[in-house]
Amino acid sequence: MSKEYNRTDRLADAIMRILASTIRNEVRDPRIGMVNINEVVVSRDLSFAKVYVTLVDRESDDERNESVAALNKAAGFLRSLLAKELDIRATPKLQFIFDETSTKGQALSHLIDKAVAADRANSKDDD
Repeated sequence: MSKEYNRTDRLADAIMRILASTIRNEVRDPRIGMVNINEVVVSRDLSFAKVYVTLVDRESDDERNESVAALNKAAGFLRSLLAKELDIRATPKLQFIFDETSTKGQALSHLIDKAVAADRANSKDDD
């Protein structure tokens, strides 16, 4: 019988929870701003963790890239705080990646709304 919730998933959830509070409370870099952690993917050997984030108050690509670079620069500090919280032999190396899913979703939603409005306008003109 296979496990429904394996070790990498449990570790990813723990890392997500700890990083969310640690970034909010411990990281004082103004370049980072407000960060939402969408997903953490831990490698099978538990040596690497990709942390997918969205940045709430960053509009331009330059601001986003600067914030992600600041997070990656703070990755060693965050990893040391993770090591104190987690009870594992080796703490995974962290890599922060900007998750474009929400921005792409908003753009698609806007396009759909625009198409629906145009369709309604065309149907009223036909009547």
